[in-house]
Amino acid sequence: MRIPFVTNWFTLLAAVLTLQAPLLHAQPPEEHSRFISQNIALGAYYSRGDYDQAADTSIYYYPVSYDLSVDSWRFKITVPHLKVSGSGSVLVNIGGIGRGDFETDFRTDERFTAKGIGDITVSASYQFAPLFKGAPFMDITAEVKIPTADENKNLGTGKTDYALQLDLYQVFEQSTVFSTLGYRKREQSLLFEDLQDSLFVSLGITRPLAGDWLKKHLSGQWSYGLLYDYREPASLYSKETHELMPFISWTPAHNWTVMTYAVKGFTRDSADKAVGTQLSYRW
Repeated sequence: MRIPFVTNWFTLLAAVLTLQAPLLHAQPPEEHSRFISQNIALGAYYSRGDYDQAADTSIYYYPVSYDLSVDSWRFKITVPHLKVSGSGSVLVNIGGIGRGDFETDFRTDERFTAKGIGDITVSASYQFAPLFKGAPFMDITAEVKIPTADENKNLGTGKTDYALQLDLYQVFEQSTVFSTLGYRKREQSLLFEDLQDSLFVSLGITRPLAGDWLKKHLSGQWSYGLLYDYREPASLYSKETHELMPFISWTPAHNWTVMTYAVKGFTRDSADKAVGTQLSYRW
């Protein structure tokens, strides 16, 4: 099951929401001045799917994130609340998985519901200036997943994960193309069997909505885009995922942004349907 997390949808959404950040950072500051900005975001996500199990699994995910940018550095923390209702065989951000000491037969239609705090994630990113005129902006991010989710409730693995990723942003007239290449290392869990490290790749594009009708009938700035996401299996019991995410973003005021999106999966480890939204305030 794929849901927003530091190395998945919410990080990519945050990147889209702050695509102007590279341009701001690229401007040379005045002498003795520093570029400093802060951002807080509230998100909501819902998904439902069978993930090749007898019973469907529903996910409700509500993350709160805060990030601080200082010159070329960006530090971020995300604290989510999570509710899972299903067969017990689907782990957040992993998919169908076996459990070493869990007695429930995952192929039955028995359902359980659990909720609580999810795994907290912290990350640090550094943005490099373009190597030459016309070159893309580049970020390198190191992230740690802190195992705060209760593994006995099937809300997490109970172990720490580490990830390293490279993000590229390039502007072509009114379009902005962005991509991610990353690798996640997972600590082995006694409760969940056969976790494995995995590669993830994403590619997306965003463009502003324009036109006389839009300017006349809609306030603020609007943009839309499409994101493709690929991930290797996170365990021997899960499969690789291929997903598409169309999204639309609205900036009603200078500091506020609202984004709404849907997710279409193409493998059994993707939800049958998924939607989400995120409200962001930057100062």
